Amino acid sequence: MKVNLNISPVQSTKSLFLPAVIAASVFFIFATADIVCADIFKHVDEEGVLHLTNVPSDPNVKYVMVMREKRILFQPNIDVTKYDQIINRAADKFKLDSALIKAIIKAESNFNHRAVSPVGAQGLMQLMPKTASALKVDDSFHPEKNIEGGARYLRYLLNTYKGDLSLALAAYNAGEKAVAKYNYNIPPYRETQNYVRRVLSFYRSFSN
Repeated sequence: MKVNLNISPVQSTKSLFLPAVIAASVFFIFATADIVCADIFKHVDEEGVLHLTNVPSDPNVKYVMVMREKRILFQPNIDVTKYDQIINRAADKFKLDSALIKAIIKAESNFNHRAVSPVGAQGLMQLMPKTASALKVDDSFHPEKNIEGGARYLRYLLNTYKGDLSLALAAYNAGEKAVAKYNYNIPPYRETQNYVRRVLSFYRSFSN
């Protein structure tokens, strides 16, 4: 999921206030509770406009990292088995590995069914409202509905990419158009590449 924030130039005092603007802007992006974090990069264009993004996608721009992603780690106080029955039912229904569904939930929301991303993705499997609507999920904060919707979408992506799990995960994160844009390879977005690696790592952990 991609977030961009453009800030108009500050004239004579820009050098004094730019760090404060960056800090305030990054705080604005991540201030809400239960969000999904990502690395934040900046660059200033020729007109002096500051751009903040979590996906440095322009190869002609020199980006500078201003905030590193808060990594999601296994924590002893998180019950990773809480939704196992729901996950197992969804896995059986859509012919998926339950460990894979758990890995996506871990990466997307860290098992927080009320998680909301900066761009509005919701629930355990972080469904965007339009995606949830297309999947007929009327309440993305309802664990069973969210997991079933996310599992249905994952099955669709796996079918679309002929079982290529890495491409399916890349599309889950960045969208099908992004995968198509880069000739059906994982897009060269830091967030997406990290996301694929993170989910696969969690997948191995849950499989064991």
